[in-house]
Amino acid sequence: MNNSGLGDVAPNVIPSWLDLFRERAPRLEVPAFLRPAPHARPAAVLVLFGEGPEGPDILLIERAATLRKHAGQPAFPGGAIDPEDDGPIAAALREAEEETGVDPDGVTVLDALPELYLSRSNFRVTPVAGWWHDPSDVSPGHPGEVAAVARVPIGELVDPANRVALRAPGGFVGPAFRVRDMLVWGFTAGLLNNLLEAGGWAVPWDSGRVEDLPPDVLNLAARG
Repeated sequence: MNNSGLGDVAPNVIPSWLDLFRERAPRLEVPAFLRPAPHARPAAVLVLFGEGPEGPDILLIERAATLRKHAGQPAFPGGAIDPEDDGPIAAALREAEEETGVDPDGVTVLDALPELYLSRSNFRVTPVAGWWHDPSDVSPGHPGEVAAVARVPIGELVDPANRVALRAPGGFVGPAFRVRDMLVWGFTAGLLNNLLEAGGWAVPWDSGRVEDLPPDVLNLAARG
């Protein structure tokens, strides 16, 4: 299995369109407000790159609207690192399997990226990047936790027509994406934005197009 460690990869099966990402992503700069707090809880997410009928894509989920925290929010598969997990890589793969049905045997781990602080839930999150060399069928692993699973083409994510800046009630403005009937915003959108830049896939878009967060999104976010 090619996912047991950072160095255990098979370069010949990793597509060239990931070359720049692999070079840049492990050295992504973390702004001060995203640097982890010392006592934050460890977590991991899987940034899974695949190649489907519509070209290179990234796996995203939408969390169930009934959840107490992060209700209805698009996200990368992931969650807290459990004591029995052998670090963030194992946790990211386990969570992706539980939430979407991704078979870890079909994933080549590329690298673990710098930790980021998710202040709302006090997590220090390690994004784990992977290449989906043998894609499996995916679907919500637990309807009470995951409402939808989508392979989102990178071409859709970088399309300027699908990009917008969203303003939170406190005045903070961040990037967002409208793709596959999802509004991707907040922590996930910020990370996505940086990953697209790192991979050299981003194209210019009108970041001055600022909208307020929709009321229904705000109502769900207010739960926690």
